[in-house]
Amino acid sequence: MNELKYIGIIPARYASTRFPGKPLAMLGDKTMIERVYRRVSEVLDEVVVATDDERILRAVEAFGGCAVMTSPNHRSGTDRCLEAYDRVGARADVVINIQGDEPFIDPSQIRDVMGCFRHEETRIATLVRPFDPARPYAELENPNTPKVTVGTDGNALLFSRSVIPYVRGRERSEWPSATQFYTHIGLYAYRIDTLREITALPQSQLELAESLEQLRWLQNGYSIRVAVNSSPTIGIDTPADLEAACKLLNANDNA
Repeated sequence: MNELKYIGIIPARYASTRFPGKPLAMLGDKTMIERVYRRVSEVLDEVVVATDDERILRAVEAFGGCAVMTSPNHRSGTDRCLEAYDRVGARADVVINIQGDEPFIDPSQIRDVMGCFRHEETRIATLVRPFDPARPYAELENPNTPKVTVGTDGNALLFSRSVIPYVRGRERSEWPSATQFYTHIGLYAYRIDTLREITALPQSQLELAESLEQLRWLQNGYSIRVAVNSSPTIGIDTPADLEAACKLLNANDNA
């Protein structure tokens, strides 16, 4: 793993249906994108924000970060990562795609996905979190939280917004304690040649049905190595999420 070179790329769009301008929202005394950038920089020497808006570009440069303008027409953050990689003239072996709305991302999550590349056959890697069986079934059922099944070889079998696996013969309220479920953490890493290949693929039937781009890769025969990490994170999708994150930040600062 240490022989490979890694680059962290943080896609950050200004437009958002539920939260326009989210990367520039203030979380305490820093913008959300600055908090993500600084957390990632604890692990990676090379970090780039890939944006489609000059306001975000200027904000990143103002705190001393590296940012690059990319096309506003990308279908996904994965496509944006490839353009950013090429624009900055990177020479890294592996690209790590980090969500720009996870200001509390744990450095261990980045290290764990990097660790997947100890296996030479790993082309794509991602993270999953064990679902706490004490949590209610309603949280597991939430379609905004994709579920993952994992093979004995450490590769993902399937991702779905539905609850997988189905637990036969048990009431749904009993499912969380009946078997181990895994939820997906939206952190990806790709060898650069594989990133070029998967961004050239047309959208697949499963991807279009579930709106999960990783299903395109699986459906085209790519394996996705999975690391398990239990660290809690808070994704910020709405202003209400930001308010909750600010309360958490204040509580931690005053602890």
